[in-house]
Amino acid sequence: MAESKRSSGNKSGMNVDTKLVRELADMLGETGLTEIEVEDGERKIRVSRGGGVQMMAAPAPAAAPASAPAAPAAAAPTAPDASAADDHSDALKSPMVGTCYLAPEPGAADFVSVGDSVQKGDTLLIVEAMKVMNPITADKPGTIKAILVENAQPIEYGQPLVVIA
Repeated sequence: MAESKRSSGNKSGMNVDTKLVRELADMLGETGLTEIEVEDGERKIRVSRGGGVQMMAAPAPAAAPASAPAAPAAAAPTAPDASAADDHSDALKSPMVGTCYLAPEPGAADFVSVGDSVQKGDTLLIVEAMKVMNPITADKPGTIKAILVENAQPIEYGQPLVVIA
């Protein structure tokens, strides 16, 4: 269920923060995600459903194909995300894994809509991660051309969220 990696620069033993792994596993259950990965300096922890426990050294990209057979459900969403990234290479991307919310609270109006003008620093949406609400702000002024996520949608790190032109 958990995979931990350390960069190749330091091949010494690694202390696994079991509390963090359990919190990440709980987050998988709460959000419906099939996989979550966090990185803190040289420590990288990946928790996924349906997989076994694996510990290995970096590079991380080499580990992705090895875990694909263990989590076939995670492979299906990856293909659309990759094509969405190609189609929206200029989009503001998610800085974290979590759940996306387009409004500040249930029943409230969305932060932004397609066609709205925004300034750098304006809140576009919120990503909930580890029960913390993280505002995602515009990285430049412009007009909202597309909102690529839905309210309460689980999102991945690097996933395109909003196109500002």
